[in-house]
Amino acid sequence: MPRLRLWIWAGAALAVIVALSLLLQAFNNLVWQLSYLLPPALVGPLLLLVLGGGTVLLLRLVWPWLRAWRNPRTKATPRRPPLAAPSSRQEAAGQQLRAIDPVLERVRDEVAREALRQERDRVEADLARGDLMLVVFGSGSAGKTSLIRALLQQVVGEVGAAMGSTTTCHTYRLRLKGLQRGLQLVDTPGILESGRDGQEREQEARGQAARADLLVLVVDGDLRAAEFQVFEALASLGKRLVLVLNKCDLRGEEEERRLLALLRQRCGGRIAAEDVIAAAAAPQSIPRPGGRPLQPAAEVEALLRRLSEVLHQDGEELIADNILLQSQRLSDASRALLSRQRRQDGEVIVDRYMWIGAGVLVVNPLPVVDLLGTAAVNAQMVVELGRVYGVTLTREAGQDLALSVGRTLAGLGVIKGGLGLITTALSLNLPALVVSKAVQGVSAAWLTRIAGLSFLTYFEQGQDWGDGGLQEVVRRQYDLNRREGALRGFLEVALRRVVEPLQRRRDRQLPPRPGPRGEGAGGGPGRRAP
Repeated sequence: MPRLRLWIWAGAALAVIVALSLLLQAFNNLVWQLSYLLPPALVGPLLLLVLGGGTVLLLRLVWPWLRAWRNPRTKATPRRPPLAAPSSRQEAAGQQLRAIDPVLERVRDEVAREALRQERDRVEADLARGDLMLVVFGSGSAGKTSLIRALLQQVVGEVGAAMGSTTTCHTYRLRLKGLQRGLQLVDTPGILESGRDGQEREQEARGQAARADLLVLVVDGDLRAAEFQVFEALASLGKRLVLVLNKCDLRGEEEERRLLALLRQRCGGRIAAEDVIAAAAAPQSIPRPGGRPLQPAAEVEALLRRLSEVLHQDGEELIADNILLQSQRLSDASRALLSRQRRQDGEVIVDRYMWIGAGVLVVNPLPVVDLLGTAAVNAQMVVELGRVYGVTLTREAGQDLALSVGRTLAGLGVIKGGLGLITTALSLNLPALVVSKAVQGVSAAWLTRIAGLSFLTYFEQGQDWGDGGLQEVVRRQYDLNRREGALRGFLEVALRRVVEPLQRRRDRQLPPRPGPRGEGAGGGPGRRAP
């Protein structure tokens, strides 16, 4: 193998020597021919001219490949070494929480950043906690507080009071036999209450649902429309949900079986049939003649059995899934906040280039309207938008993107359509002379807006135009910006930024109006007619 490589290098060196020999021979022949045909004083300059032209031609042929090799269009951002795959859900959640910090550092809104950081600290504390959290929901009359009392075998709320007796969240701790972790029962305020206070308490209850490892929804009959919406919202959280049909002592066994079957049918696909359970948290007392009423014991054994099975079998999975879910949502929230900030910064850049281009075209209008697409898309704008999204583009790459969007604007008829819209809108309230001066500038600003918003979509999607490609993105932005509300808002700004300054400049350039009839050339009073 080394000997073969040596022969290859020797052959390559020989080929280079032969090529140089032929080149020198050709050069000598050229010098001899020129010396024979031309005076000696002209031979040297002509040789320099031939060599210079050959060098320029060679560089022109080689330069594109050399530039592509040394200066890639998009400078690759140094990549961090890939993280090792997490071995557990807890480790995956920890990785996601640590990845949130770099995102928060780029967020400028201090209030939003601090709120997300506090939420991150709370999720991290939940990751380190030892107890499972079970949150109980239900309307004020469903008997959820009585259910918790029965589970704890002690009074924990005002049972029998008016609807909504639990006005704040209360947490109680207990241990189940054979379960290593403790269990926190959280009694939430009643849902579906009227009034502002009731809505605020319901929001507090829904906030607890985001932290729960296991959810319990208590109803006292078939799911009404409002209760079914609550059930759908809880089930969509992606957490284990148990539905409890309470107050079974008030109905017969046949009615209880019918309601359980109906609830299991309505909730099918969302929760397992065995997670729909009947209970009687606070059975009504039975009167006895001549004695005190008999208070039957609570019937929650089936619920306790089911909760025990779920917690023993899936408790660790529940808490791990919950923490991972919370960390994922927190990560999504932080990235959405950063995305909104980038969008706002990008729109500021687009707005600046809109009116810069409009001012240039008002002063120096284009001879051909078809060139508006090229003039409206600035390569430097593309580079600056990329920088907002952490993408470093070369000037050449920005120019290529700008040209592609400019050609798309022309190919889809956006230039002519936009020019017609702007001309019609300006002609309604402005003189024809002002319209002719302003129409190119205002149209260019509008086209710059469409192109800039298309680039924002491109960078938001990770430098991808999407399934529909560039044409679909540009067409969507065109349709959105020609709507009446969007077009009216744009024209109001265009009148202030382009048309009004143009009118003021036009008024200054007009000759002074003639004075009143009868005045002399010097401005003094003329001779009054007899």
